[in-house]
Amino acid sequence: MPAPPFRKLTLRVLLASCLAAAGVVPAGAGVPRRVNYSRDIRPILSNTCFKCHGPDERQRKAGLRLDTKDGAFAKLESGETAIVPGSSAKSAVYQRLTSHDPDVKMPPPDSAKSISAEQIELVKHWIDEGAEFHRHWSFIPPQHPPAPPIKSPKEASNPIDRFVIAWLEEEGLRPAPEADKTTLIRRATFDLTGLPPTISEVDAFLADRSPNAYESLVNRLLASPQYGEQMTRYWLDAARYGDTHGLHLDNERSIWPYRDWLIRSFNSDEPFDQFAVEQLAGDLLPHATIDQRVATGFNRCNTTTGEGGAIDEEFYVRYAVDRVQTTGTVFLGLTLGCCVCHDHKFDPITQKDFYRLFGYFGSLTERPMDGNALLPPPAIRIAADAESGNIERLKKDVAAAESAIRTALKQFRYEEPATDARVATQASGAVATPPGEPRLTSLRAWETAVAKEKPTLPRSVSRTLGISPEKRTARQAKLVRDYFVENVFAGSRSVFDPVHAKLAEARGRLDEAEKLSPSTLVMQDMPTRRDVFVLVRGAYDRKGEKVLPGVPAAIGPPLPANAPLNRLALAQWIADSKNPLTARVIVNRFWQHYFGTGIVKTAEDFGAQGEWPTHPELLDWLATEMTRSGWDVKRIQRLIVTSATYRQSSHVSPALAQRDPENRLLARGPRFRMDAEMVRDTALAVSGLLVTKVGGKSVKPYQPPGLWEAIGYSGSNTVHFVLDKGDALYRRSLYTFWKRTSPPPSLTTFDAPSREECVVRRGRTNTPLQALVLMNDEQYVEAARHLAERMMREGGPRPADRIALGFRLATSRQPSADEIRIFQTLYDAQSAAYARNAQAAAKLLGVGDSPHDRSLEPGELAAWTMVANVILNLDETVTKG
Repeated sequence: MPAPPFRKLTLRVLLASCLAAAGVVPAGAGVPRRVNYSRDIRPILSNTCFKCHGPDERQRKAGLRLDTKDGAFAKLESGETAIVPGSSAKSAVYQRLTSHDPDVKMPPPDSAKSISAEQIELVKHWIDEGAEFHRHWSFIPPQHPPAPPIKSPKEASNPIDRFVIAWLEEEGLRPAPEADKTTLIRRATFDLTGLPPTISEVDAFLADRSPNAYESLVNRLLASPQYGEQMTRYWLDAARYGDTHGLHLDNERSIWPYRDWLIRSFNSDEPFDQFAVEQLAGDLLPHATIDQRVATGFNRCNTTTGEGGAIDEEFYVRYAVDRVQTTGTVFLGLTLGCCVCHDHKFDPITQKDFYRLFGYFGSLTERPMDGNALLPPPAIRIAADAESGNIERLKKDVAAAESAIRTALKQFRYEEPATDARVATQASGAVATPPGEPRLTSLRAWETAVAKEKPTLPRSVSRTLGISPEKRTARQAKLVRDYFVENVFAGSRSVFDPVHAKLAEARGRLDEAEKLSPSTLVMQDMPTRRDVFVLVRGAYDRKGEKVLPGVPAAIGPPLPANAPLNRLALAQWIADSKNPLTARVIVNRFWQHYFGTGIVKTAEDFGAQGEWPTHPELLDWLATEMTRSGWDVKRIQRLIVTSATYRQSSHVSPALAQRDPENRLLARGPRFRMDAEMVRDTALAVSGLLVTKVGGKSVKPYQPPGLWEAIGYSGSNTVHFVLDKGDALYRRSLYTFWKRTSPPPSLTTFDAPSREECVVRRGRTNTPLQALVLMNDEQYVEAARHLAERMMREGGPRPADRIALGFRLATSRQPSADEIRIFQTLYDAQSAAYARNAQAAAKLLGVGDSPHDRSLEPGELAAWTMVANVILNLDETVTKG
């Protein structure tokens, strides 16, 4: 894969610097730069050398360590020195890089590693300049850099722009002009709410001539309920949220209240440090609230199993490993999973570090085998105050009825009747007689019937009945007698039947109330911490050194001496403004959200194998702005979307597209295909089908038949897909039921992940299958029909006006005359076709659960449906730009 353009640019300038130092200055080379170890050399050594000469002691060869200054400058057993500052000629590393002897050359010819001549030249000049070593950039706490001076200060709306424009000026480029207002409202509305703007919203913005019109728009969008839904959608990928266990039966489990907590948190602008702490350790906060405990669902989102034959200890380890990896990726931007089996080969994180982090997650009360249950403990019930009070009252009603039964049993006197023929014949009667049928009057007769009929009884009663009467203890005899008197004896019905009726009513009302009051999975620690060991090669049954919970020494500040050995200490360390990674990682993901690619492209990896930031000073400025503002999330969003950089036009010249195809220089505005959920939600929104209710249980919209059955077990409660009806079909995609072993196909086609593991950077493809989904999927065909109905009802009688309405609903702009002509031609052809084939029109209008408008002529509606279908398929409809 070719290096991204910004790398080529940097390399070109750096090589010019090196040549200048050697007295060769090519024309237009620019100002010479000093080679930077962390930016220019460490990536080369990491890619080609660290596997054998890096942090992992067990894999290190020849005693040579190149990731530290002391290791690189040390004298080797051969008497050579790997790196001699100021002299590449005396440095064994450079000599081996340039050697032609296959027995000497590094990297070895059979290693599948290579190093280019340009890279070797950079290593040479770095050594000759003194071979300065620096810690990896992301492990150095960010400082708040001043915004650099630029030639045209008026082009900057806020400090973000000064960092961007300064580099553009250095590269001889200028920022693009500001996008037109229609593009701006569409771009900002999509980014901040995940939905398109309405025509009335576009018109109001176009009519607003005030100088702060755009800022007012941004404030309105940030205050909308849909903002929290949009931000939550991104977080669910990171949290690996799903509505099923993910393994074996892949049964349903209840954790959707965690998703609703995320929406509330983003909408209320909860500070990010608090947001992080509550998800990692909300249950451990003093006087933890229900919401803070619900937040800990973050680390109950991992895949789990209840498969028979699985080993508890193996899955206890597997779950804790997943939680360490997820926490590392989401909050620290590090690939900690490498350390399950060995020291990290590229970053200064040891296997012992990993298992010290593992220790924070190693003492949970959850059972490794979750029983495939809806609510494998620990779980909590969530209810509003009124609902909670009602549930407590109903619980008291149930308890009162149960107490009345116990009191009646104490007071009732039962005597076994004399044995006669009448009693003996009762052995043929039922054991638990249905209402209205004769009841038994003899305990002995009932026991005889039980022995013959073997009915289903409470386990304790059934077990005791298996003991002969003369061998029962007094307690066992009372258990059998009480059950008989309460449930079977004819002479006690007037006492117990009314109380049973009250108990059944109270339990029924309680069950109904509890169904309306959801429950969710949470985190909870054991009272006594489990011992944790380094696992040899990551094997669950090979325990090595015993370790205590702790954090990697190479990252961030040390824990306070009195820090507790629990998740709260870890969470507070992660959310500490002195931690060099957390704020950088989060603002980088925000930037990725708006521009398609982060300032650090490898959003999941800020380590040595990750990519160097394109704008490191800007990244540090954003990170420190966030911590200085009290971790204010909305403030950072506002800064980004009100910057001139974000507001640029996305139009690009062929020359700039060739020079910077990924827009890493930010010489133009963002433009890329929207994420899967936004594509579907756009179709629902412009058609008028979208149900905007916020929060609630997951729903099951359309999907092709048979997918769940193809991968499901017969005992699973998700083996059969049951389509929802009514409003549930048209909720935002955020609420779509997520079965991990068969995630929603119309979303995965547009690159949504399976949610089996943490993902912080989605892929983005363009495939023919996506077009087929937009053309043929039931959801989109139904949406096209409803869009067509809007065009016919609201667009007036003229075809051109109807086309303009549908086009504007989907793209936010007015169509050109040529575009109207093309759609008019399409409509004419479809109208003629459906006029000849009424059956085809009826079939098209019957797609979807919602009925079509029968006041509209079917053939005409079918023709407009096909026009609307094409509108929903336009690149412009599914592209943000």
